[in-house]
Amino acid sequence: MDQFLLDNVSQYQSLVSAFKPTTGTGQGKQDTTTNPDIVVSTRIRPVLAEESSAGLVSGVFPRKGANGVVDVHELRKTVKGQPALNSATFDVDQAFGPEDSTEKVFEALVQPLVPWVWSGGIGIMFAYGQTGSGKTFTVSGLEELIAEALMDGGLEGQRKVNVSIIELAGNSAYDLLNSRKPISILEDSFGTTQLAGALEHHITSKAALLAVIEEAATFRRTAPTQKNDTSSRSHAICRIRIENPTIPSAEDGFLYVIDLAGSEAARDVSAHGADRMRETREINTSLSVLKDCIRGRAAADPLLFSGTTAAAGGKRPHVPFRQSALTKVLKPVFDPAGLRSCRTVVLACVNPCLADVAATKNTLRYAKLLRVATPRAAQLEYHPAVPVTWSNEQARRWIDKNSGNPPIPSATLAPTESGIQLLRLPAAEFLTRCLASAPDPERAAAFRSKLWQLHVDSQQRHWHHRQPAAAAVRNDRVPADGQSSSRDPFQAEAEGDDKEEVVPFRKRIRPGMVVRWEPPAKFPMRLPGKQNMVVVLCPVSAVGARVRDVLGKEVVREAGEAGEGRYLCAMVLPSVAPESYELALWRQVVVDVEAMEAEVLLEYDVATRYYFMAV
Repeated sequence: MDQFLLDNVSQYQSLVSAFKPTTGTGQGKQDTTTNPDIVVSTRIRPVLAEESSAGLVSGVFPRKGANGVVDVHELRKTVKGQPALNSATFDVDQAFGPEDSTEKVFEALVQPLVPWVWSGGIGIMFAYGQTGSGKTFTVSGLEELIAEALMDGGLEGQRKVNVSIIELAGNSAYDLLNSRKPISILEDSFGTTQLAGALEHHITSKAALLAVIEEAATFRRTAPTQKNDTSSRSHAICRIRIENPTIPSAEDGFLYVIDLAGSEAARDVSAHGADRMRETREINTSLSVLKDCIRGRAAADPLLFSGTTAAAGGKRPHVPFRQSALTKVLKPVFDPAGLRSCRTVVLACVNPCLADVAATKNTLRYAKLLRVATPRAAQLEYHPAVPVTWSNEQARRWIDKNSGNPPIPSATLAPTESGIQLLRLPAAEFLTRCLASAPDPERAAAFRSKLWQLHVDSQQRHWHHRQPAAAAVRNDRVPADGQSSSRDPFQAEAEGDDKEEVVPFRKRIRPGMVVRWEPPAKFPMRLPGKQNMVVVLCPVSAVGARVRDVLGKEVVREAGEAGEGRYLCAMVLPSVAPESYELALWRQVVVDVEAMEAEVLLEYDVATRYYFMAV
């Protein structure tokens, strides 16, 4: 076949010059769209010197004036007459030609992932393609640029950067930072994937990160093939985990940089033995499962946030992430039960040589399958109880009204985000924006919980399908199963109607109200660095005889205005669960009204029997 191509190079070039592309790009119908969090791109490497010297030319051409469209021309034999041109067109989100540098690829695809994971999100970059197409070269350059972006000090805030690099060969896993020792991929009791036995290195500089990556490269498994003397015969996963020490409760950010094993054409493995053939089958199986997982997550994600699954009576697409070791490691990315947003970049590296057009087509077909067309979500009518229907203006209005007193500035929390985009913000980014204006971590976490509780309730009750936008949700202000919050239902009614002036909390103190107070400096049970809270039990004037506080002092009953200004209260203490509290009724203190700083809203969770802060 190669000799046939060499004999007809001139004919091929003339046919390519006469090729006139069609106007359509085949990007799909107007009533469908692709998931914006999954970017599928391709990079066409230059024709190598040995290929040019052999007389071969390029068979892959990014279309000028239409970014993301790639034309692939193949010369085919005919029964009679001159050879003919067999052309195919592929659509991707972005296409990079031989003249585009790795820096340009980084700026367009990977650089947006860096601040995303820095703020607590999950980002993943795959490099896929035929062996010898430049995957490892591209990934190595991108890793160097990622190291510079993470360590040059241009990102806001302090973070702890940790790196682990593993290799997957079939269903076996190895730690490339520990002399390629075997490790296990397991799930703990919480359903979190753990790389049991893998070392994780704490990184403090760009040089240290690059040194770790270079060390891992020396242990990676390679083997000669017809197309590449050092072909990567395994998947290499570089996992960068970013901790936020200023917000311990926030989830870690993850950046996965994955150099997939090189795929081969059938003729490349025809001379190989049984072991190499089995290895190739394992690689192809893992790539097939990876494709199914990316497609499943892309199709499930819009349904998860827009609620259209319930509306259509359908089910979420199945995501088979447990069918291969590669997708098991990436469970945080593919698990449809997870609520964390993830941004994915797929870079299909292709060999432009005319002799490899068939393999190039397979690579681009694989990439095309990852661009899942999903129905456009219908424009839902605005409803104040359904966050996915909010515009930026409506989201800001809700923030100003529901973020407490003083309110969290909506311009800081949601400068451009709509309701859906606000839900997609990583927890650490959401909390960081709140803390920029209101330095109270517990209040920020409670406000985010309030937003998500509203979103979950709206999905379960399908407000946007059974109630018009103007419908008043009056009966939901007090839960049907009784009062589960410390909030005064009559005060909530007044705030919801905006007809009555909100009464200051010190003038409406009642039994059951939770307040934040400032204990005396010598109070032995003071909680340094945390909120000191109590639940009001009764005025001191109503206390019976022989009542003593937590310090053993007798509570003296006072009459008149002096007694009304002091209250017997029970302490609220942090519990073992994160951001939860317990009511210690036996730990009673007398608190002056003047020492009470603000009302705190607590909600009782029946399942855990803990109290959680609300806003």
